[in-house]
Amino acid sequence: MKRVLCICCLAALTLAAPPHGRAAQRTPAEAEQVAARVLERAIIIDSHEDTPQPMLDEGYDLADPDSPYMVSIPKMRQGHLGAAFFSIWVDVKWPPATLIQRTLGLIDVVDEQVERHRDALGLVTTAADVVRIHQDGKIAVLMGLEGGHTIANDLRVLDIYYRLGVRYMTLTHTANTGWADSSAGKPQANGLTEFGRAVVARMNRLGMMVDISHVSDATFYAVLAATKAPVIASHSSCRALCNAPRNMTDEMIRALAKNNGVMQINFYPAFLDQDYASERKKFSKQIDAAVETARAEHAKKGEHLTYAEEVAITQRIAGSIPTPSFERIAEHIDHAVQVGGVDHVGIGSDFDGIDAAPRGMEDVSKLPALVRELARRGYSEDDLIKILSGNLLRVMREVEDTARRMQNN
Repeated sequence: MKRVLCICCLAALTLAAPPHGRAAQRTPAEAEQVAARVLERAIIIDSHEDTPQPMLDEGYDLADPDSPYMVSIPKMRQGHLGAAFFSIWVDVKWPPATLIQRTLGLIDVVDEQVERHRDALGLVTTAADVVRIHQDGKIAVLMGLEGGHTIANDLRVLDIYYRLGVRYMTLTHTANTGWADSSAGKPQANGLTEFGRAVVARMNRLGMMVDISHVSDATFYAVLAATKAPVIASHSSCRALCNAPRNMTDEMIRALAKNNGVMQINFYPAFLDQDYASERKKFSKQIDAAVETARAEHAKKGEHLTYAEEVAITQRIAGSIPTPSFERIAEHIDHAVQVGGVDHVGIGSDFDGIDAAPRGMEDVSKLPALVRELARRGYSEDDLIKILSGNLLRVMREVEDTARRMQNN
């Protein structure tokens, strides 16, 4: 009888213990102390920020002290951000004749901002560079290409983007590329075509990270079968908590962990919270119609609808929907850690590419609040550093090593 009681007590203790090897929840004061030490030690990396759009379209200066955008140098400093991947994103509906020109314009404007603010920013291309620039007291700037349509089905164009500093490519955006399927499109390639596999192989050889955010489930698994290096999800959340097609299922999270890759949690409320997503969906047709009308009006003038204008339309129509608290981000991190392990999770905010943000996480300056919340939940300092940058830096190094091996052979 005593033995049965002991077994029952052990089971109860096991059920009550925090998952993932975390310590028990901390008090706010304890969490503040842990977070302060982590913010002092960590290089926080955000793997997806869409700020190049207003840089190019509106002449936005990252040093603007009164910036209306989610990302600026003052806000990055306040948020302890150590490095940012700026997204080189071109709308899938962009005219093909000027698609590469638009992509190059976005790359150039990132270079221009770094040159203009050399005292605060440093353009980097390797994991070692990120660490070096951080030690110099600057913010490391990297670039990720969002959408394989921007290579225009030409591997030489991919090579050029790499030489210009691009260090990851999201294989699709909101439409199929013809060689890879999007989570927002109807199956066409049913994974990857032969050319799609050639794209992955070329990226592996170059040392460019393969990003599976936005791809279909079939394409995700085809990528894992084709790649010789770990892959990333630069800005994806958990489908178990919010049933968005571009979020990752638990099976996908486990497969990504087996690949030794990393998923960077997206901050967009419609990918974090099912209630918000359901309310937002009620306005989708109205938003789409308004955006198409505005796009047509701009086209008559020989202009393009900017993303900022599109966001303004969306906010006018659906801006009254209550957003979830930033704690929902921590819940997605918890879930990803529980399913895939703490070595395979990071953050990819999607700042300046989203039309709403969680309460308390309105811009990059608020990142310390997330660190404090994770500390409160019991994560160790070392695990927090992994989530904030260590895991992504590891993947970058492994991708760089894979490229060297392939080039030597």
